[in-house]
Amino acid sequence: MVSGKVAAEAGCVPAAPHLNGSDHWLPPGWRPPRRLELPTGHRLRPIRPSDVNLHLRAVLESQERLWARYGPAWQWPPRSLTVDQDREQLRRREADAEQHRSFTYALFDLGETALLGCVDIDPAPGGGTTAAVSWWVVDWLVASPIERALDEIVPAWIATDWPLTPQRGVVTRLIGS
Repeated sequence: MVSGKVAAEAGCVPAAPHLNGSDHWLPPGWRPPRRLELPTGHRLRPIRPSDVNLHLRAVLESQERLWARYGPAWQWPPRSLTVDQDREQLRRREADAEQHRSFTYALFDLGETALLGCVDIDPAPGGGTTAAVSWWVVDWLVASPIERALDEIVPAWIATDWPLTPQRGVVTRLIGS
């Protein structure tokens, strides 16, 4: 179990610009979790390009809030995000996960009929086994029991199921203890 505070806030943002294409931040042979069930009846699972329609809807419905949070650092999400641009971004995120460069998990309802947010796990600047962990939910779930569940569960999940040392990241704030 990893001790310390987890870097956390929000974002299914493009891969961190400091990624160097290696998986040295994770132990050889380690496999990422395939899903995380939340006590709210929702689940996290790796995002895929086939999620594009649900992802795009969630992002565009929350675009102003997400841009206010991520736009200055990431230039994401652009107001004019298209299906093709989003699909390409999701392809890159899936490839990054396959190569252990970074990971994006989508938050779904139990039937996976609605994408409700994302969790990103990226290597923190400076290397080593440090991670920048961020997440967001759609506007209508801000301050909801689902968002509060993520606020509690994600830091614990990183501490127990990931071989990482959490650290303050580029677009994150510290929460938890």
